[in-house]
Amino acid sequence: MLVMKFGGASVAKTESFLKIADLIIEKSKLHQEIAVVVSAMGNTTDQLLELARQVHPNPPRREQDMLVSVGERISISLLAMALSLKHKEAVSFTGSQSGIVTCEEHSDAKIVDVKPYRLTPVLQKGHIAIIAGFQGVSRKGEITTLGRGGSDTTAVAIGVALGASRVEFYKDVPGIFDADPKKNQNASLYKELSYLDAIQIAKNGGKVLHQRSIELAMRNGVQLSVLSFENPSIGGTLVGPLAQRCSEKCYEVETCSRN
Repeated sequence: MLVMKFGGASVAKTESFLKIADLIIEKSKLHQEIAVVVSAMGNTTDQLLELARQVHPNPPRREQDMLVSVGERISISLLAMALSLKHKEAVSFTGSQSGIVTCEEHSDAKIVDVKPYRLTPVLQKGHIAIIAGFQGVSRKGEITTLGRGGSDTTAVAIGVALGASRVEFYKDVPGIFDADPKKNQNASLYKELSYLDAIQIAKNGGKVLHQRSIELAMRNGVQLSVLSFENPSIGGTLVGPLAQRCSEKCYEVETCSRN
């Protein structure tokens, strides 16, 4: 079982979906079951937020979530089309269809459970399950979004729910560095990091992986691999499991009470 996650920069252009489809098909030669989490294209979320503010300077959060969740739905459907063009069966799912259950907090919801009932039959057939990142459904049935970086957290939560040992993140940089490689040519790549070191980098302003996603991975012992979307065979950072993990599946809680 493999979970792959593609961020907004990797789906900024429509032609990018065809490249992603090729990467997925190549991975499917090694993994019978693959789930793919996708972000909104490029700056789509920012554009939708600006659109909301043009109508209402402080839009109701429920309606804002309803609006911005459209971005990921565009991405998942386009990726399913790209895979279909290459004769690979795929089914796209919104966050709610994927079984991502959250608290009631609009625009910054936390994941409380994942019930992947609709994903499992698709994966068992060898088809690709494509999941909208950044969004879920509250226990009251309301569409929610997870806040900035939420798609990274979606990917890890899906990995936990499906029993994946690794989640691969495809970014516009070839891994995690000790400085921003776009601004500092002398930045050094970390080939391996502990969860705690990766969390500290995120706290210090590192934007490659969201802190919430690393913490969720640490609770459940899920390995994270950060790769370049353009050159996935080059570089890469592995964020590896520590000895401590939940005895059962844990999601976004302050302390892991199930230990």
